[in-house]
Amino acid sequence: MIFERDDNVSGSVATEPLSGSLAGSLASSLPADPGRTASSRGADLKAKVQSLRLAEVKQRPVPSRLPWALTLLLAASTAYFAFKAQQPAARPAVTTPAGASDPAVASTASASGSTGKPGDTAATTATGSTPTDAAPVDPSKIALESKGYIIPVHQILVSPKVSGMLTALNIEEGRRVEKGEILAQIETIEYDADLARVRANLALAKARLAELENGNRSEEKDQARAELAEAEHNLEQAQADWDRAKKLRASKTISIDEYEQSETQWQITEQRVTRLRFALELMLKGAREERIEQARAEVAQVEADLKKAVWRQDNTTVRAPISGTILKKNAEEGNIVNPVAFNGSFSLCDMADLAQLEVDLSINERDISRVFKQQRCEIVADAWPSRKYQGYVDRLMPIADRAKGSVSVRVKLIVPAEEEGVYLKPDMAALVRFYGDKTPLETAAK
Repeated sequence: MIFERDDNVSGSVATEPLSGSLAGSLASSLPADPGRTASSRGADLKAKVQSLRLAEVKQRPVPSRLPWALTLLLAASTAYFAFKAQQPAARPAVTTPAGASDPAVASTASASGSTGKPGDTAATTATGSTPTDAAPVDPSKIALESKGYIIPVHQILVSPKVSGMLTALNIEEGRRVEKGEILAQIETIEYDADLARVRANLALAKARLAELENGNRSEEKDQARAELAEAEHNLEQAQADWDRAKKLRASKTISIDEYEQSETQWQITEQRVTRLRFALELMLKGAREERIEQARAEVAQVEADLKKAVWRQDNTTVRAPISGTILKKNAEEGNIVNPVAFNGSFSLCDMADLAQLEVDLSINERDISRVFKQQRCEIVADAWPSRKYQGYVDRLMPIADRAKGSVSVRVKLIVPAEEEGVYLKPDMAALVRFYGDKTPLETAAK
């Protein structure tokens, strides 16, 4: 008897003979019917076995490889184009005619190891190993164009030097002021009091110094001499009293107490005379030199305090440091300003001289060889495309910007006096055209 088995690996149905125990169990499961023949029982058994057959498993379809192939092809093409986009564009090779007399070209050729043969020139040009310079530019043609922003050459933050409340403010955006013109006034009560106190201390210190330098007055010296003379007379009287007491004591006319009292009085008078003599000598010599120097130092110290007090009082009036235009107003009347609290970053206003403007440009490293100092330029502001201004390259910054791959260049603008602050404003965008010639020195000096 045969039983069909499902094979999951191949997906086909295989048959194998039933074991004896399985066949016996199937035969015993059929109902016993004595009237049925062996052939009918065999047919029933066959039908029973066929009902136990597992359903055929359909063969799994083989997955297609076409989508994977297309995905790989798309990824490879994307990587290739990205790599090509990152590669720098090849510069055109500069060819030098044979027999050229340019020393720069000759030195370049010798440094690169060229033998001068046609084959060597072709080899170095093909590999791109020979450094090439930009071809000479026609002075009448534009060598380079770049966009930048107009900035003042000098922009000043007008900050107060002392703290206090603003009692007056003479600041208005767009107004032109001259150097030294009053812009603001700070309250002066505290600074006036400090100045008066320092002046009084200076007068006191000078009086002490004068007293030490001049010494004692003549009347004081005469008084000292009179006191010394009086003490000397008293000493003579004390000496006579003591001599008499010694004679009386020898005859035991006076007591021992009276004798000792007379001796003590003589000694006291003698010491007083000595003290008055030294005092008169010091008075005649004058004060010690060290005390005079100390007094002079005190005067110098107070004079320094006076200068500081005057400086603080003068700086309560804020004046314009340069002649220029007020760009921005940062304070109002009644505000309390304190430069120390703002770490020097606080300002009453921003001002600049709009007659001295320049354009800040970022030139790509590949194009920086076309830019040189005093190069003639033409500037056109985006806001005024019909107005053209002349200028020149004032300076190239000594360091490049690694992130941008560029070098900062400043182009000085030549602004007519009648157009100062009229058309060109700080932070305006402008287009700069670089030409191949230089600006005359007299024009650049202006």
